[in-house]
Amino acid sequence: MKRFLVIAAVSALLFSAAAAAQNRPATNGGNYDVFNPITKYIRLGDAEKLSAWFSDNLEITVFSVTNDTSKNQAKQILKSFFDSYAPRAFNIEHTAGRDASKYALGALKAGGETFQVTIFVSRQGTSYLIQQIKIEKR
Repeated sequence: MKRFLVIAAVSALLFSAAAAAQNRPATNGGNYDVFNPITKYIRLGDAEKLSAWFSDNLEITVFSVTNDTSKNQAKQILKSFFDSYAPRAFNIEHTAGRDASKYALGALKAGGETFQVTIFVSRQGTSYLIQQIKIEKR
């Protein structure tokens, strides 16, 4: 009986760790590119899933209007942008940075226009989170 309880407890811990990992993106090790999932969610115009990559507080700029916002406010700003400018394509054109912080420049085709998107991420624990995102017309 004791062995069963130990196995059940270990299973519960592993399950909860796996669930927690799904809620916050892990980025440890290997050739992992943090910008792959971010690119995917911008391309889809999915502000909800993209917001999983937001820091608790971040800077967001859309059309030269800059806001220091909470994660939830930034999600609403991007949702409004994607509602007005439905993405057709998004490609990262340049990335750079060091281990603790990185940035990417990309081209977003949305709503019949082309935008330059700049994304800054920094490592927080085992995850990279977006600290700043900027969307400007080209």
